[in-house]
Amino acid sequence: MFSAKTLLRFARRIIVPVLAVLVISIGSSVPGHAETIVVQGNSRIDSTTIQSYVTGQTPDVAKKDLLATGLFASVEVVKKGDTIIVTVKENNIINRVAFEGTKRLKSEMFEGELQLKPRGSFTQAALDADIARIKEIYQRVGRSSVDVKSRIVQLENGKIDVVFTVDEGKKTGVKSIEFNGNTAFSSGRLRDEMQTTESNWLSWIKTTDVYDADRIAADTELVRRLYLKHGYADMRVTDTKVDYDEAAAGYHVIVSIDEGKQYKVGSVDIESKIAEITPDMLKGRVLLGAGDVYNADLVEKTILGITTEVSARGYAFSQVRPKGDRDAANSTIKLSFVVDEGPRVYIERINVRGNTRTRDAVIRREFDIGEGDAYNKVLIDRTERRLNNLGFFKTVRISNEPGSTPDRVIVNVDVEDKSTGQFSIGGGYSSSEGLLAQVGVSESNFLGRGQYASIKGSTGQYSKGVELNFTEPYFLDRHLAGGFDLYSKQNDNSRYAYYSNVKTGGTLRVGAPLTEEFSIVGRYSLYNNNLTITDPANASLAIQSAEGNNLTSAFGYTLSYNTVDNINNPRNGVLNEFKQDLAGFGGDSRYIKTTNDLKFYREITDNFVGLLRGQAGYVYSDDLRIIDGFFMGPDLVRGFALSGIGARDSGRAVSKNALGGTTYFGGSSELQFPILGMPREVGIRGAVFADAGTLFGYSGTTNGVDVVGDDGAIRSSVGAGVLWSSPIGPIRLDFAMPVTKGEFDQTQVFRFSAGSVF
Repeated sequence: MFSAKTLLRFARRIIVPVLAVLVISIGSSVPGHAETIVVQGNSRIDSTTIQSYVTGQTPDVAKKDLLATGLFASVEVVKKGDTIIVTVKENNIINRVAFEGTKRLKSEMFEGELQLKPRGSFTQAALDADIARIKEIYQRVGRSSVDVKSRIVQLENGKIDVVFTVDEGKKTGVKSIEFNGNTAFSSGRLRDEMQTTESNWLSWIKTTDVYDADRIAADTELVRRLYLKHGYADMRVTDTKVDYDEAAAGYHVIVSIDEGKQYKVGSVDIESKIAEITPDMLKGRVLLGAGDVYNADLVEKTILGITTEVSARGYAFSQVRPKGDRDAANSTIKLSFVVDEGPRVYIERINVRGNTRTRDAVIRREFDIGEGDAYNKVLIDRTERRLNNLGFFKTVRISNEPGSTPDRVIVNVDVEDKSTGQFSIGGGYSSSEGLLAQVGVSESNFLGRGQYASIKGSTGQYSKGVELNFTEPYFLDRHLAGGFDLYSKQNDNSRYAYYSNVKTGGTLRVGAPLTEEFSIVGRYSLYNNNLTITDPANASLAIQSAEGNNLTSAFGYTLSYNTVDNINNPRNGVLNEFKQDLAGFGGDSRYIKTTNDLKFYREITDNFVGLLRGQAGYVYSDDLRIIDGFFMGPDLVRGFALSGIGARDSGRAVSKNALGGTTYFGGSSELQFPILGMPREVGIRGAVFADAGTLFGYSGTTNGVDVVGDDGAIRSSVGAGVLWSSPIGPIRLDFAMPVTKGEFDQTQVFRFSAGSVF
């Protein structure tokens, strides 16, 4: 039995604490006084909604949460005893957002750019932000002096109209672009590389003189790339200073550069860390050699070529890294291309974002790799260049992010669509066409499918016609450019050969790139020539023999080699087109026609570009109709009329009876240069040239035809010209004087040609 003392000690240690816990628990379960939340000042927003933000929160936290909803202009939360009083002032609801004074920009351009929207809540912070955004949009189109004010129009039931009043001000362009530190290239040559231009008398129609910080940054990169292409591997843009001149209402841009020295290639090596891949397997992909001027573009193309070659041999994860060891004393760079097997990383997913018009498939087909394939940075970079070159987008950016596992990567493609349709209308005068007018509509991203479609019509004093073109760049879902051309054109040649001709037909074509430089296009043409004699008494008997309809059915191909740096304004590179056509698959014509046109461009100085051109052609036939031969003139030797060179029928009106020929060849040398005082964006240049060539080998009808001038004598000329890259296509004016000519040739000192006329 326990003693009383022991029981008392047990009670103190065990029972008393247990009872205390029970008392505390019971006390805590007794309900206290509930707080009352009173909401005042609200008219549209339900009190219960407001109370939900306050319950269980301190006054400061409740106030912060309510303001964060954007529904209230002001909030006060005060606690008085067991009562919390919430006083709110609701934001107005926006009925509409309107603009006044917007002339240069349509109000639709601001949709999606502003925070304030119809049926949304009004806040002063959003209004201030929208005013700043409107100014920023105007600044990007050259209106830095824009002034934006706002006013609120009160309506019933707490609704308002927000009205922005815009004073667009005058255009603030780039007044000057200067360079410091440049000696290898003139400031004018560097400005030619930039998209941004200086303000001049064309500023009323152009936007390239608008100051845009992003565009200036991109322009300085273009300048840097120019130096890297010409061996200046150390070139740096050290500073870009932009000053706004209020008096001139424009910007002055000063770009400071450090050119460094020009390097040549000392040696080129390939180091392969893949046992099965030897350097000898890859040497054919190297585009630079010892003694060449260092060229960063050719380094990039070499990396791409080696990567493609190694991948084709079964090493999809391979990486090619260039190493350049500079020898400053000798101004050389020792190049080495290191081939590694690379980490095994796969593409988990490719996300395409930002395209509102161009279809995803148009973007994805530019990738040489897809989801699940090995990730290759070189091929991703090539895809980004391809997308930029399409001309469908304002901006293109490809980035990566980690995938679901360490060996997975997600590729993000962010683009911004731009307008790709064009409407052109123009007129002028051509030596061959007379007075002419042309209208055309084209779309290079038809229905967002990446297809090209155009229709154009022309009418001239001596010609008229219509043409429809369509091209699918990925025919049969392959890298084949398939398409067709339909055309009908009437030419009045009565000034030269007493006949008119209507040519109507079409061409089916499909082309494919063989390498980065080589491409091939195959075609089938079916067309009819309807020749009408306009003066039977004087027309050549050879021409009379071709009177009526003549159907031609021919297969052909064009093999092209193109390394020019800019197809619209070439300064360096080679462009060669070799064509062959075989007629005789039905129809009336039977021949094999071969032509070649080679152009070699070379930049002589900053402002002077040299062009060497060689042409040749030969047509073989057992029974060649006169209309299937070659008729040459200013296209071969300037200074001569259309069909002004070669054999003629002297038995009738000598001056108007060209007979053509089966063989021609010729060459030209030309020096192109800017015209002093002419802004480069006008696209007008000058040229001086010398031409020489001949046409011979007439093999048509000889019965009753007195052939003269078919001796193959060389014709030559010298002259000067003006070139214009006009909105309706290339236009050229040439003044040429023959130096040597045949007795019966026809000359033409002045020639005006419009390249877009077909």
